[in-house]
Amino acid sequence: MFSTGSSANQTQDLSIDGAGYYWYYNGNLTNQKPGTGGGGGGNSEGETSYPDLPTYEAQDWRDFPFWNEYPSSYWTTINKYNGNRKDFRNESIYFTITTRFYDGDPSNNVHCWDGNNPDSDKAWRGDFKGLIQKMDYIKALGFTAIWITPIVRNASGYDYHGYHALNFRMVDERYLSEDVSFQTVINEAHARDMKIILDVVFNHTGNFGEEYLFPMFTKQGTDYGNFSSLVKLPGAPLPANYDSLNHGQQYDARIAAMKNTRNDGSDPNYIYHHYGHFSWESFGEQVAQIAGDCVDLNTENPVVAEYLVKAYGEFIRMGVDAFRIDTLKHISRLTMNNYFFPALYEFARRCGNDHFHMFGEVCARVRGVWNHNIPALSAPFYTWKENKEYPWGDTITNLNSIELAYNDNSSVSNERTSQNAKLNGIAYHTPNYSQSSRVGVIDFPMHWNFQYARDAFNVAVSNDHFYNDATYNVMYVDSHDYAPDCIERMRYVEGTDAWAENMSLMWTFRGIPCLYYGSEIEFQKGKLIDQGPNILLSESGRAYYGDHIEGSVNVSEFGKYSNATGALASTLNKPLVRHLMKLNQIRLAIPALSMGQYTTQGVNGNMAFIRRYTVGGTDSLALVTISGGATFSGIPNGTYVDVVTGQRVNVTGGSLNVSLSGKGNLRVFVLENSSTGTLGKIGETTTYLK
Repeated sequence: MFSTGSSANQTQDLSIDGAGYYWYYNGNLTNQKPGTGGGGGGNSEGETSYPDLPTYEAQDWRDFPFWNEYPSSYWTTINKYNGNRKDFRNESIYFTITTRFYDGDPSNNVHCWDGNNPDSDKAWRGDFKGLIQKMDYIKALGFTAIWITPIVRNASGYDYHGYHALNFRMVDERYLSEDVSFQTVINEAHARDMKIILDVVFNHTGNFGEEYLFPMFTKQGTDYGNFSSLVKLPGAPLPANYDSLNHGQQYDARIAAMKNTRNDGSDPNYIYHHYGHFSWESFGEQVAQIAGDCVDLNTENPVVAEYLVKAYGEFIRMGVDAFRIDTLKHISRLTMNNYFFPALYEFARRCGNDHFHMFGEVCARVRGVWNHNIPALSAPFYTWKENKEYPWGDTITNLNSIELAYNDNSSVSNERTSQNAKLNGIAYHTPNYSQSSRVGVIDFPMHWNFQYARDAFNVAVSNDHFYNDATYNVMYVDSHDYAPDCIERMRYVEGTDAWAENMSLMWTFRGIPCLYYGSEIEFQKGKLIDQGPNILLSESGRAYYGDHIEGSVNVSEFGKYSNATGALASTLNKPLVRHLMKLNQIRLAIPALSMGQYTTQGVNGNMAFIRRYTVGGTDSLALVTISGGATFSGIPNGTYVDVVTGQRVNVTGGSLNVSLSGKGNLRVFVLENSSTGTLGKIGETTTYLK
């Protein structure tokens, strides 16, 4: 900041005397740039003095050295998806924790050392081989994309989920079989016209460092369920008596080294953020440690950012189709827009994958769209580019800038809006993406309201203008972390009818539908989703699913199958499963439902809306009503076909009255025209869709 010498236009907190340049950092004001000899001073969150840093600067992602390190022959995709679904909004997503889905290779099963699970249900149980063996089951459900939890090498006492990285450039050995690698997973998915979405973590590592960025430990041997498999590396910044300490003391020593709390130069390159105390709904969310096994990386350090882009770029090169970004809220949008978002999209472009996509987790456990009225910690915020420039280059400058950016976005009244998701009357219009970050988000406001579909619908319709384009929002009811508000710690318990209604909304409304594994049969309903090692995995919302999908199936198309056997056959016949199959078939066939804008104007109904997509030679218009009748006015005349039942109606007066009863039931009247061809009923009649 610059002072004119007058405090008249300054806030009380920033009142200063004397003309000149000043730095406001971590609650302190100084006329000396932090890190240039005087440190940053103390701060309320326990910051230590800054160590001397390398001179490595990157004004933005283009300055990363690695762009010039690889020969032109490197820039290719090993197995690129070559199907017809280029727009990511055409996908429907099945989300699974790989280790809890299906066990294709019992020889790689292993316990976590902090777990108390029986030998018959080791935490590391499912694997890549099992995932491949059950891809046909997922395709039989009608899903086109599979989101899997992180696959990089992990280290913690309970790391079966993959979120505690030790090495971002290695696939964890516990997923692998002699004949199956991660490349095999991608190859097999693409062979089925399916896509792979990889969960990625930029925000943190586990608490054992990172083998390249912050080398303290590596793995040795094959008994990864034993703490002794972790071997301390020579030169690790740990006390001489580390090996004689108990486990709690050892943990404290590792954290002290990573955060440099001893102020002994243990993290001279500032690989980790050194903030001590985490607090919710504050700037600390983006620079402090969120959990004991999640130590906050200094993503503002160009060295860290470049390394992560290179590491995850390798998975793009292998052919991964999309990234789901974990804990996105805990990294400044400014950092993501300056480094990660554009760099990863450029990596994909150079590899020939112009349709690579990313969406992120901006976890806000509130029913409104704004997280405690803090834009910088809310889902819509991350769908936008920056609206002003900030100094950017070296670590200290970047850290200063992200705090300024956070403070600059303290009022929702200043946030931008967009009509990209909304129809202009009844007409589709070309979206304006000039201010888009190009990254979608998980729709946490809908998620938190999905106890009842109507509440989720209302929060979206009222607030979609705050997203750059809400048609890219990923929608789910529950996940590996939370269910909706009121039942947030348990897998969804509102019943089969409520599930059917939620699904009918997700599969026809704007956005991309996503289902957490097992929800198709209400698996583990009412169980606590996650209590770490305090409960058995079999009693949690992360239980092993394989027993329900033993058997085989032949799949001809998405949502169409034959010759199912065993428990898998029984699962495929359950009411919600049949409901899902039909919904997936309908959504895949009607462009308006996947890529269309929407409106509720001229619509009189409980959960009813119009969607339309008009691009090139396609004009797809759908009238949708859920769980009750509706009247649609001001619509084009013509023949409308309900693709749920096959009913045909000729509209001559610009209005259509639709009768409907039954919770979860649905009508989708599509305007028949030259681009649609002759329309009819899609899928079989089901318990709910009839």
